[in-house]
Amino acid sequence: MDTAKSRTIVRMDFSQIAFLLILAGALYLFVSERLRVDVTAMLTLLALVLTGVLDAKQALSGFASEPAIIVAAVFVISGGLAATGITERLGQWIGRAAGRSEGRAIAVTMPAVAALSSFTHHVMVTAMMLPILTRFAKSRGLSASRLLMPMSFAASLGTTLTLVSAPAFLLADNLIERTGAPGLGIFSITPIGLALVVVGVLYMLAARWILPKRSGEHGDDGYLRLDRYRTELLVVEGSRWSTRPLAELQKALGDRFVLTGWLRDGVRRQDLGPSSPLISGDILLVEASADALASLHDDPGLDLNAVARFGEHAQGDGEAQLVQALVAPGSEFIGRSVRELDFARQFNAVIAGLWRRQGAVAPRLADARLREGDLLVLWGRPARFAELAAHHGFLMLVPFAGEARRRVRAPIALAILAATVLAAATEWLPAPLAFLLGAVAMVATRCVDVEQAYREIDVRIFVMIAGVIPLGVAMEQTGTAQLLAQGMLHVIAGWPPLAILLVMFTVAALLTQILSDAATTVLLGPIAISLAQSLGQPATPFVVCTALGAVVAFLTPIGHHGNLLILGPGQYRFSDFLRIGLPLTVLIALVSAWMARWLWLGGPFWPGG
Repeated sequence: MDTAKSRTIVRMDFSQIAFLLILAGALYLFVSERLRVDVTAMLTLLALVLTGVLDAKQALSGFASEPAIIVAAVFVISGGLAATGITERLGQWIGRAAGRSEGRAIAVTMPAVAALSSFTHHVMVTAMMLPILTRFAKSRGLSASRLLMPMSFAASLGTTLTLVSAPAFLLADNLIERTGAPGLGIFSITPIGLALVVVGVLYMLAARWILPKRSGEHGDDGYLRLDRYRTELLVVEGSRWSTRPLAELQKALGDRFVLTGWLRDGVRRQDLGPSSPLISGDILLVEASADALASLHDDPGLDLNAVARFGEHAQGDGEAQLVQALVAPGSEFIGRSVRELDFARQFNAVIAGLWRRQGAVAPRLADARLREGDLLVLWGRPARFAELAAHHGFLMLVPFAGEARRRVRAPIALAILAATVLAAATEWLPAPLAFLLGAVAMVATRCVDVEQAYREIDVRIFVMIAGVIPLGVAMEQTGTAQLLAQGMLHVIAGWPPLAILLVMFTVAALLTQILSDAATTVLLGPIAISLAQSLGQPATPFVVCTALGAVVAFLTPIGHHGNLLILGPGQYRFSDFLRIGLPLTVLIALVSAWMARWLWLGGPFWPGG
């Protein structure tokens, strides 16, 4: 009997040593980034199996886990909202509602961005809002650096509004369910999230004076103005737009569509306006963003005028597509008009649009005389593009960057999102199934095509989550979590629950500066559970506080990918984030611990209550 017990102890000791060595290696690779995070996660998973710490079934359990499924589905749903123009339109509305003062801009932008981030990926929201706020700041004579940091912080704070908006909370829910306790609902953490958003907005409004005032390294924001391509549209015979007013077309395409002229029967008309009906054969002279131009090209009721006139000259194999070509210095095309070049006959491709950084462009595209640096949008077939790419008149030939916005399907996308959230919130369907169904519905209703849906899924995050879940299982199974929890218990024995919750938040907040929020939650979650069990308390508030510390700690720019996006455009320094983020993180820690104690430990809502 004693021999058997001795063997068990030896086996457990070996498992703990093996696990700690694997964990040390994983932490080194995660922090050093010598390998991609998903590759590191897979190597860690294999090491756990090869050393016998986990069996194959346990190691692969992450791929079928609820967090991995929900994360993949949320990426697709976010892609559907972006593809139908919903996120872009909301971003533009935020820009218009922000007014002219810096305080109002912060007060409007932060809650709106937080709401957007509650059901979409916060980095996508930050990337979408970055050019909008930069243009807004320049047009109002404000400093972009005073707006971008509050916006980025708000995007991260918004992930605390729902369970599905951050992988860390999905992993926390998975850890809690493994203890046999009831899992978290989709809105279980919403009271905490609302409090954190309010605190974040009030803090930024009160602490505006410490925000840096810098113009940013892209002062002329020319790189943001690549959204005005000159082109001409033809209203197709029998078009769905025929007899409908221009205002409906402008509403469908959004703000990045500007009418510069209207031709009817070959004559430019000054008497036609937004309320005037479109007629088949009308030619609209427009400036449009890349996405709007791609949307116009894909609209069966409209056609690019140049393509309609000269498209038959685009011979060759493959499906016709749009590409971009930059007019090279010394090009033979400089000074010649599009009409003179007879591009369609010479190169079997059509000039469908033109972008020029500075200077006027002729009203009609055919009359535009090309300059060095002009960016041409060409329509043709891939078989003919090799000749164009090799031509010395062009500096480069690249795929067209625009993606068609399926704006007519925006109501369908919104309905799918609402139905998905309702089904998950009411538990009519399990959350993974509800979000998976929502993702499939986005594809089935053609809000987003299949290829784009697959592109929207960040495979690195999906694989990393699937790979780090077994790490948490191994920490529990080997007894390492209990061992570390006992060590912490010796230090914090006798401390009140509020103080212990603050400790868990703080440890996670520090670790997440070098690890992802998901990895931090998986590593510390089991310790939080063991600590709660040792104290005879429910595990939920301890795990939730750990996840919150991993998600909303703003100590450095490397703690959140969204902060890295604004680092250059805002011309921020590392110290800016510490000076502004440290007090905010302290406030967030206090609110998070207080609210968690109130929600799950029966603590008072008001101090002294």
